[in-house]
Amino acid sequence: MKDGREQHWDSVYRQKPPERLSWHQDAPGPSLDALLRFGAGPDHSIIDVGGGISALVDALLERNWRNVTVLDISQAALQAAQARLGERANAVHWVVADITAWVPPARYDVWHDRAVFHFLTEPAQRAAYVDAMELGLKQGGLLIMATFALDGPEKCSGLPVERYDAETLSRELGPNVRLLDSWRAEHTTPWGDPQAFQWCVFRRG
Repeated sequence: MKDGREQHWDSVYRQKPPERLSWHQDAPGPSLDALLRFGAGPDHSIIDVGGGISALVDALLERNWRNVTVLDISQAALQAAQARLGERANAVHWVVADITAWVPPARYDVWHDRAVFHFLTEPAQRAAYVDAMELGLKQGGLLIMATFALDGPEKCSGLPVERYDAETLSRELGPNVRLLDSWRAEHTTPWGDPQAFQWCVFRRG
């Protein structure tokens, strides 16, 4: 039986087309820029946590990444992404799971998370996420994370969120990752509203 969070996100993805979701991007420019800047490329394995229907997976396949995993709590989201990719979906590892209750079966060179961590409003959820990340990210691997900034939205998709700057995010993620760089970026929703995001890149110790 699905829990409330699974039902919520399945409902969101089934009720709205991708271009009407607040986090929609026509192209995953910030993520690709971060990967390139910090030396991640097609020979590396990557997991996109909360990838949903993001176009990042499309962009990675177009750039010949060969070991791509997309994880999301919503089966509906992943099914939509698979339908969009067609036969190319067979080249991707798809995982339907709640990241706070998931044990990674492998270790990845890159852990990418655009806008999942800020939905974890309970300390126990965040601790479970960090446990999964530490199990699933190789020593020396890259953690690329984007959350709402301190002046970003207080809610998203009807749910409360936590907001971060680089210092508070580093503290939540713990001593086993080292901050390499951080920057703010503004995301514009499909209806024109600006949202302040905090981007951080860490190295796994």
